[in-house]
Amino acid sequence: MKKIFILFGASGDLGKTAVEYFMNRDYDFHYYFARGEFHPDINNTRYVAIKTGDLSDESVVEEAFSKISLEDAGYFLFSTVGGYSGGKEIAETAYSDWRRMLDMNLNSSFLIAKHFTRLASKARGGSICFMSALSSITVSSGSSSYSVSKNGLNNLIRILALEGKKNQISSNAIAPYAIDTPSNREWIKDFSKLVPRERICGTVQFLFENYQLLTGNLIEIP
Repeated sequence: MKKIFILFGASGDLGKTAVEYFMNRDYDFHYYFARGEFHPDINNTRYVAIKTGDLSDESVVEEAFSKISLEDAGYFLFSTVGGYSGGKEIAETAYSDWRRMLDMNLNSSFLIAKHFTRLASKARGGSICFMSALSSITVSSGSSSYSVSKNGLNNLIRILALEGKKNQISSNAIAPYAIDTPSNREWIKDFSKLVPRERICGTVQFLFENYQLLTGNLIEIP
């Protein structure tokens, strides 16, 4: 079966690692979507890099998916889109910050899942994987908007898994403690607690390789 790889968030720290990782896997073509200008240094012609806007705007997501050709293939989408905001209790959290987290972590994921499902349902199915977080499972003070948005994503994944069975579409999410990125190294003193980006990509690839068996899972990486 022909396999098509799709990546949203290609210009971020995790996204850049994912570009390098998945380009060396057995996919026939790659679509890389990024908010900013994105020109990967890849000696390969089997990809296209596409600039997108605000992914919480459905017209932007529709435009992105219009760039993906419908083929007799399986489609595999990894989204690294998301963001973090925290440090304030609910009484001190601005409503604008609350809505921003919902847009970045939940609403954009809903729209990507919606239009991916429409695409893959017309082809040979496939799999979609999102980035959640351990803090969506363990409640803590000072991160309400982030935790709620990621918890909503967890439930979105489970519903997608149920609805996707009839079209052979699996849905999963990765929930790490903290990813090893330059920004996270600024606030975490013990670097051994950071999850390597390659490990996340390898877990996603494992889910994609076994998409006909694994769906509705939240993979925790402490």
